[in-house]
Amino acid sequence: MSDLVIVESPAKAKTIKKYLGGGYEVIASMGHVRDLPKSKMSIDFENNFKPEYVEMKGKEEVIKELKRYAAKSDRIYLATDPDREGEAISWHIAQMLGLDLNDDNRVEFNEITKTGVKAGMNNPHKIDLDLVNAQQARRILDRIVGYKLSPFLWKKVRRGLSAGRVQSVAVRLIVDREREIKAFEPQEYWSIDAKFTAPSSRKIFPAKLAKIDGKNAEIANKEQSDEILKRLENAEYKVTEVKKRVTKKQPAPPFITSTLQQEASRRMGFQSKRTMKAAQELYEGIEINDMGAVGLITYMRTDSLRISDEAKAAAAKCIEELYGKEYLPPSPRVFKTKKNAQDAHEAIRPSLPELTPDRVKANLTSDQFKVYKLIWERFIASQMANALLDTVSASIDANGCTFKASGYSIKFDGFTKLYEEKKDVSDENNKMLPPIEQNDILKLKEILGNQHFTAPPARFTEASLIKTMEENGIGRPSTYAPTITTILARMYVERDGKQLKPTVLGEVITDLMKDHFKHIVDAKFTAKMESDLDRVESGETDWVDTLDVFYKDFDKTLTKAEKSMEGKRVKVPDEETDVVCDVCGKPMVIKIGRFGRFLACSGFPDCTNTKKIVEATKGECPLCGKTVIVKKSKKGRNFFGCEGYPDCNFMTWNTPVEDKCPKCGSSLFKKGGKAGKLLCEKPDCGYERNL
Repeated sequence: MSDLVIVESPAKAKTIKKYLGGGYEVIASMGHVRDLPKSKMSIDFENNFKPEYVEMKGKEEVIKELKRYAAKSDRIYLATDPDREGEAISWHIAQMLGLDLNDDNRVEFNEITKTGVKAGMNNPHKIDLDLVNAQQARRILDRIVGYKLSPFLWKKVRRGLSAGRVQSVAVRLIVDREREIKAFEPQEYWSIDAKFTAPSSRKIFPAKLAKIDGKNAEIANKEQSDEILKRLENAEYKVTEVKKRVTKKQPAPPFITSTLQQEASRRMGFQSKRTMKAAQELYEGIEINDMGAVGLITYMRTDSLRISDEAKAAAAKCIEELYGKEYLPPSPRVFKTKKNAQDAHEAIRPSLPELTPDRVKANLTSDQFKVYKLIWERFIASQMANALLDTVSASIDANGCTFKASGYSIKFDGFTKLYEEKKDVSDENNKMLPPIEQNDILKLKEILGNQHFTAPPARFTEASLIKTMEENGIGRPSTYAPTITTILARMYVERDGKQLKPTVLGEVITDLMKDHFKHIVDAKFTAKMESDLDRVESGETDWVDTLDVFYKDFDKTLTKAEKSMEGKRVKVPDEETDVVCDVCGKPMVIKIGRFGRFLACSGFPDCTNTKKIVEATKGECPLCGKTVIVKKSKKGRNFFGCEGYPDCNFMTWNTPVEDKCPKCGSSLFKKGGKAGKLLCEKPDCGYERNL
């Protein structure tokens, strides 16, 4: 006889087994074992929304094994992930195995290390039914919206469509942004930009016109710009003020789920799903040389910035050993968690800070290493000393016009020696000014009036969409990545490089939802629902009451929508293209079918010709000279191949570019990111150069 520990995944089971040793069996449930059946609603609306759970198809052998081990165990511990979903999985397993819910059989591991596992096993507790009910309420809410709204969309738009409580809001954000961009009217404005040298230096530095006669410089057109330039002809440029100071720059806090996804997108171009897959693997455990299986990071679904005292101490020791005492702050840093955060776990950090990225690199996949390095550097940097900057700003006057110049240099690099958060907008004002003093007369080297136009807001990327969802309280850490995956899979949204843009179908569905189910696609309403679920989790609100309030209004709205749309259908317009049908000569349009987008003749039904949509690149095949086209792997990752396949089987993960090989004239291909290289893939050529 032995004690049984049940976790979700085999990798996690292997790591935990190593720390528990003999006397324990550790097995995996492979995620959920029970759920609402897909074939029907399975919610009893007349009996307090009672759900009908069934054992999941495909889990028969797993369930049989769980029951077999449970029958011969002295004690059973439920060690699923430490969040709502994990609590619900433990509850379902307990129900299925007939365990007493009053027993202290629930254990949690914030980190899967010897310390973390020991701490969890030493502090068993009852299953938290408030967490379970919060998860049940979310699951039932999503089932109600999905199973009631989706048939409505099938009848009024097209079969196979779906609606979701969070996904519909995410699509609306993208649709609204696209329409804002299309409706945007650029406004002209001008700037006056000058370049000077100081008396004591030949170094040229820039300055920008900031004020005219004491008022902010607002230049609307070329005429106004020319007037100012004329006013400044033969003017004397005198330095009227110089401000010098030392400013402190603080490090960014350690990662939470949303900021990890955003930074991985900005730095490495990772989609959120890819980031979370690597993070999950790092949390569950990796075989490390001379150490065995080790969970390298703490739990990766969190919205808290809290860090344990032990972790801070370990970080300080690491910083002192690697960089010296001067890189330690006067006292350990404390970062403030946002008000609406659940604060159930620590921030994402390395579980053993002494395991540097280089120490474990040989044991990690490329994705695991990149994500671990990002998490390790961000955490260690968050506990390092401030950077100190010598900053100088100067005011330069000429005929009542005031120019401003500024710059800085690094006095002490502090945390930036290791890591600095990547910004969406680069900081170009990062050069130190030459030595200048008050009353210096500067020499004008150049002055120009430059035309500009206001720019529309940028399309969402995964990073900026996640940031907006987090700021508006839409979804929670565990839902960001699945939401984006879903709206792409449903073809409501598509990728354009890194940007997300709505499809015609996405716009049609959003308009229909805005007209008839405005609450469902309202960001504030969705955020309130998330807050209501948080109150269920904390025990402040009854989950049945929360569902009842939502459903009464939703049911009335659905009935009203069905009545107003009776006998009506919404047509999804076809996307026009400049591709000509090679059967009848009519233009082809883009349609969406079961397997995605395709080209169809606009002459349908007289002409039934269809084609795959082919995205051509500017590269030529190094084997046969035909065009290289974009293809997709089974996992949805882009690769490139010859349009002449199967006669030509050239393929590559490297991106074709316009540049030609100076050695053989073939197309070059880009490998890696900004620090990558261009290379020729023609056999026996071998040309390559760094970017």
